[in-house]
Amino acid sequence: MLIDVNYWAVAIATVAAMIVGSLWYTPKLFGNYWMRVARVDAGDRSAVAPIVTTVIVSFISAWVLGLATQVAWLALGGNYLLVALLTAIMLWAGFTAARFITHDAFEGRPAGLTIVNIGHEFVTAVVMALIIGAWPPAGTV
Repeated sequence: MLIDVNYWAVAIATVAAMIVGSLWYTPKLFGNYWMRVARVDAGDRSAVAPIVTTVIVSFISAWVLGLATQVAWLALGGNYLLVALLTAIMLWAGFTAARFITHDAFEGRPAGLTIVNIGHEFVTAVVMALIIGAWPPAGTV
């Protein structure tokens, strides 16, 4: 069985993740709260390394979502977009949100910070899923 991924969709989902993060953590949305509660000082360091890291990690996340969506679709069939959305939500809930909540609880982080961060991850996963689900690998659907 061949697990195929549309790398154009993965690339666009990666860019979309960067856009979501840029908007989510802007001062007009959650940026001021996040910086204050997470004790992040924007003037302390360059943003280049975190941005490069985020691009790499976003690509990996989009690629894994593409693979997981394809596996789920091959196993279950159905509407590819719906399978992508359900796969993203399950991966978010089972891995991302669960791990954030666990780590934040042990680190004593405020619940509001956890909610802001897992909310960002949820929106990012859904946006990625919409892109990947709307643009399946050639010959898939």
